[in-house]
Amino acid sequence: MKITVIQCELVLGDVKKNFEIAEDAIKSAAEEKSDVVVLPELWDVSFFPKNVRDLADVEGRRTKKFLEELSKKYNINIVGGSVANIIDGKLYNTCYIYDRNGKEVGMYNKVHLFSPSGEHEIFSAGDKLVTFELDGVKCGVSICYDVRFVEWVRMNALKDIEIFFLPAAWPDVRTMHWDTLNRARAIENQMFVVCVNSLGKAYDTKFGGHSAIIDPWGEYVIKPNEEVGNFTGEVDLSVIKGIRESINVFRDRRPELYKF
Repeated sequence: MKITVIQCELVLGDVKKNFEIAEDAIKSAAEEKSDVVVLPELWDVSFFPKNVRDLADVEGRRTKKFLEELSKKYNINIVGGSVANIIDGKLYNTCYIYDRNGKEVGMYNKVHLFSPSGEHEIFSAGDKLVTFELDGVKCGVSICYDVRFVEWVRMNALKDIEIFFLPAAWPDVRTMHWDTLNRARAIENQMFVVCVNSLGKAYDTKFGGHSAIIDPWGEYVIKPNEEVGNFTGEVDLSVIKGIRESINVFRDRRPELYKF
């Protein structure tokens, strides 16, 4: 499976410009014959303008139309990062996933909100784990801060996913955490981790890039960098079978003891 991560410099609060950036990047990924393209967190508004509620999509209408049309037009699966999205009057940080036929196959609302930035005061938290299939491959998704919660990521892995997508808006001052956590989640759960971060600034926060694809051994398929662009790698899913046969942590787990 050929996967492209979009590491773009978003414009805080400029929805029109950010949709243009996303469309150009998706088109470029399709021209590379990628199977899957992945956007970063809050690619519509960046993370996050003070008037985010005013700029937010409503029930995902604009976002879903956009992703549906492009996935069909370019015959490509799109993991739609996340957007600011009002659902039933509440503001969520929402990821929509579309297959290459233009069908919505998943929707995930960010579960763990980043309280140091006040995200929890503006957004509502999701409460559902989401898995889906792209070209017959079982996948999971979480958003940014979710990666710090090992129990949540392990719950995805226990659903037998092979690829875990993680769009983010992660600051450069904690790039070492980003790199380390993503590799750890790949190794301990024996799955591919596709992590996509943005660049640019939002107020005093500078985003760190370092998007990557990491295999179940913790090796980089795409190495992290701090450049704007599309970065594409081939994912060999047979690696998962090999590692799970040689070091079968799922067989050797003792969940009956993992209780407080």
